[in-house]
Amino acid sequence: MAKQHDFPTIAPGIDDLEELNRRASNEEIARGEYTKVTTLSFDEVDTANKPL
Repeated sequence: MAKQHDFPTIAPGIDDLEELNRRASNEEIARGEYTKVTTLSFDEVDTANKPL
């Protein structure tokens, strides 16, 4: 019997970024085999030494 996890898991050794950015096929969506992925990007700008 497969072990169930209470948290997201990704198999070791796969390219996480490539796999998470790949779009699900129509067949995968129909079977419910997809995950919605949200990317958060923080763009910090240092304005301390720049004239106004």
